[in-house]
Amino acid sequence: MPVYNRERYVVSALRSLVRQRDAADLDIIVIDDGSTDGSAEAVRSMRRENACIRLFQQSNMGVARARNAGLRQLPPDAEFVSFLDSDDISPAGRFKKDLARFRADPGLELTYSLMTLADRIDDERLEPAVDSHTMTLRGISLSAAVFSRGLVNRTGEFDEDFEQAEDTDYLLRVFEAGPNYELLDAVAIYYRRHAGNVTREHSGRVRNHLRAIHKSMRRRKADPSRREVLGIFELKSPADWRML
Repeated sequence: MPVYNRERYVVSALRSLVRQRDAADLDIIVIDDGSTDGSAEAVRSMRRENACIRLFQQSNMGVARARNAGLRQLPPDAEFVSFLDSDDISPAGRFKKDLARFRADPGLELTYSLMTLADRIDDERLEPAVDSHTMTLRGISLSAAVFSRGLVNRTGEFDEDFEQAEDTDYLLRVFEAGPNYELLDAVAIYYRRHAGNVTREHSGRVRNHLRAIHKSMRRRKADPSRREVLGIFELKSPADWRML
């Protein structure tokens, strides 16, 4: 979990992960990317009662470098990897179906689920508020995926040249490589829409999203064995990013 100035939201995000302990032996890695608010202390307050949370701090270097710092902290025995941003929510029971699919198919490398966008989150119940405007789709979100450790190792690190849409680039690289994956119809993330979302900087997000697509096209042109992947996602045009 990368964190930058998310004191208002990070405790809810962590609470939503901690409640998944009945499904998995959790190791929650938090990278504070030079926050100037109380984000780090909020994480420490959660860690006092939840030893599964580990906090690492660095100077502000951007989300891609923060994600890579988290990958480098993965324990050697970690079997699966998932991501959650510090202002989003992991639904109750989020990992149960995914891990059941991995147990049923030892060759499975990736599950990819749905996301619900919500403009209001009930931070007590950790779900969209009753009066929230919501939309559920198979979007482009790292938090919709559970990766096998082997797939993460083969994919490598996030491209640190991306200030935004590093997640789009990463997922395109993953799917291009042709992993054994399964699309699930469960909701894996409540994506909190708010004024501070990086992805609401629409022009920059679209520009970086298109850059990631162009890089994917160049990779596939250079190596025809790489798969066409955009049909997996429901976001198919720049205009669709207005939802985010």
